[in-house]
This record gives sequence, C-alpha cells and structure tokens, in this order.
Amino acid sequence: MSNVLDEIIDDTRELVEKRKQDTPIAELKDRPFYSDREPLSLVEALKETGMSFLAEVKKASPSKGEIREDFDPAGIAQQYTAHDASAISVLTEPLHFEGSIEHLAWIRAHVPETPLLRKDFIIDPYQLVEARAVGADAVLLIATALDPGQLSELHHAATELGLSCLVEVYSQEDLEKIDWDQVQILGVNNRDLTTFEVDIQNSLRIFENVPRSVGRVAESGLSDPETLVQLRQAGINGVLIGEHFMRSPNPGEALANLRNQAKEIAYERA
Repeated sequence: MSNVLDEIIDDTRELVEKRKQDTPIAELKDRPFYSDREPLSLVEALKETGMSFLAEVKKASPSKGEIREDFDPAGIAQQYTAHDASAISVLTEPLHFEGSIEHLAWIRAHVPETPLLRKDFIIDPYQLVEARAVGADAVLLIATALDPGQLSELHHAATELGLSCLVEVYSQEDLEKIDWDQVQILGVNNRDLTTFEVDIQNSLRIFENVPRSVGRVAESGLSDPETLVQLRQAGINGVLIGEHFMRSPNPGEALANLRNQAKEIAYERA
C-alpha cells in the first residue's frame, strides 16, 4: 500500500507555495482576525472537569470518502457549541479531505467564543500565520510528518503567534521527537497515517510513556461510550471525534448523547 501521508505532504507543499504567491504574509497580517483578536486557549479548554470533547467538522477522508453530503460547516459548529463542545477541530486540507481554510473563517464568524483547531498538515510557518488570519486558536502538528527540528521550530513559531499546539503522535518512535519542556498537549492518533488502519488501544499504550503534566487527547475511531470511560479512567482528559458525529443527522445531539452515555456508565461503576 502506498504511503498516503507522503502523498498528502507532497500535495500540501505544492499548495502552500501557491498560496504564498496568491496571498502574501503581509496581506494575511492585515486581516481583522489576525490583528484584532487574541486567540483562545486550547490548553485551558482541556482543563474542564471530566472528559473534554474536541468535536470535528469534516466532510470527507481518504479512507472513507465522503462522510457527510449535507455539509454546512458553520451550522455544524454552532450545533457543537450549543451542546458544550470544549473546542472544535476544523479540517482544512482540500485535496484529500475536501476541507478549506474558508470553512474555518466561516465558523469563526459564527462561533466567536469556542477555541478552533486548524486540523491540517502543517509543514511551513506560513500556514501558522494563515491559521491565525482566519481565526484559528490552535493548530495540529503531526510528529510523524516532521523531523524533531521542524516540530520544535513550528511549535515555537505557533506559540509566538499566540496559537496553542496539539502535537500528534502515532507510535512510540514519534515520542522521541517530543520536547516535553515545550509541549503542553499531546494527541495520540489511533489511525496509522501511513495505512489509515485504526487501533483503538493505541492511545492507551502510547500514553503510558507520556509525562502526567501533559494534556492528553485520544484521536480517531472513537464512538463507543465504554471506550471513552476506559480512556478517562486511564488519565486521558480529551477526545477528538469527527466521523461518528458527522454521520449523525444532528452532530450536536450525537455529541450530547455520547457524553451522557459515557457519564452514565462511569456513574454506574463508581
């Protein structure tokens, strides 16, 4: 099987170079979201009691194809906010996920008080400026796609811009790239980005080797309340969920139902 991640990174590199020509950094910095607002803190959003939900706005994926035909990014985000999502993850990669940077801007205009995570394949500091210019509060940095120097430099650049970073790993080897003095939030992806196969237990294995002071987010393949209870009991304080909510007629209600089911299970076992 071809390495899907490598294909996406190659495509991203070409897209970034084109966007640099179309929209210079100076133009991005003149936009109101860049100059007139301070980003919200994803770190603080993950400190709430119980499990924090990072609910995702996503139309499609390379492994599943189109996930949601009736796709209204701002409307979906408003549903999530109405049902107390801790933060909203917005897929902005256009070629493989049918995302758009404009989706995040639309959501920001309709959802002013909830932290927004730009979920993309960040490989260039330009994308960080771009993220803040459309109203993002945080960015995803995928350790699997970066060498240690790139990861550290992008994390530092994002912090300088006031953006929180969710650093994502998949394997034990990825942990070797992490500067624990720098990283405040770590996400473990249950989906192998080279094959897109899912192993729900991956989060539990990886987080055994992560400092307790770091915020913990499990990502991908999550839909079962029993699994959420297991993750919370293991000290994981956040989950990023997209497909399960996107396939529901009402994503916000799906969020509320999953949270309530997990709470009931946890209460019964207390």
